[in-house]
Amino acid sequence: MELRHLRYFVAVAEAENVSKAALKLHVSQPGISRQIRDLEDEIGFKLFERSAKSVRLTAAGNVFLSEARAVLQRASDAVEKARAMAGGVSGEINIGYAPSLTVQILPPALRKYQEQFPNVRVVLHDLSTEEMLAQLGADKLQVALTVRPSAKLLRGFEYEELARYGMRVAVAPRHPLAKAKSVSLEQMAGEPLIGYSRRDYPEYHVMLDKLFAPLARKPRIVGEHDGVASLIAAVESGNGFALVPECVSCMVGPRLKLIPLTQAPPPIPVGAVWRKGTESGLAQQFIAAARVQP
Repeated sequence: MELRHLRYFVAVAEAENVSKAALKLHVSQPGISRQIRDLEDEIGFKLFERSAKSVRLTAAGNVFLSEARAVLQRASDAVEKARAMAGGVSGEINIGYAPSLTVQILPPALRKYQEQFPNVRVVLHDLSTEEMLAQLGADKLQVALTVRPSAKLLRGFEYEELARYGMRVAVAPRHPLAKAKSVSLEQMAGEPLIGYSRRDYPEYHVMLDKLFAPLARKPRIVGEHDGVASLIAAVESGNGFALVPECVSCMVGPRLKLIPLTQAPPPIPVGAVWRKGTESGLAQQFIAAARVQP
């Protein structure tokens, strides 16, 4: 068994069509079909159920697919690490990030990446989602770590999810609800809400509108902030509550209490965004370093 057998198998499995896989790999259709048959003969079981127009994975093939992808990824990582060590890879990569959403992703990603590429300078930019997308489009950033943008904003970009975070109600330790195990929207509807600025974080306000829509009332926003540090300080002072992703727990410590909502919205998807057609090796290696391990 060779790596090319695994590459051909993964391509056919993802395309569910031998002809499409052959075009993607720039090999002949008979050639790729022969390699798949050779692989099945070697391992002793069928990977695909075949029809006139398509192929579908067998149950065994589905298991083999995840393992084959892992083997190919490990081989690719080994080559990149060895190449970096042999060639002394250097350069600069610009990363945009949303502080509150990436607090659990960014530090280990940086550590892992700079262990692999010690001569690459990583420049971090704290920006709103729209600012990140604009700078990706202008080639000022190579990667952005942010909440998943809308389908409209993602045109021209690629997105890979890295994590999902549930929302929590953040209150000061002296708040009347600080000891509650959970709170309802009805309990929070009349309370003053401290949020992110609508100009910099429009998706946050879309989430608020959807969350409070069943109550037929809008939240009473008393303050808007352009960053998580000032938002935390405002909540800590007792001016109101905030809705924040659960990952900020490692930022606030004992300063705030984070309480689950009884009618919790869907978890927030957070991931990496990059511009289509500009996938540099350094950028893709950074995204690989940022992937949350199971």
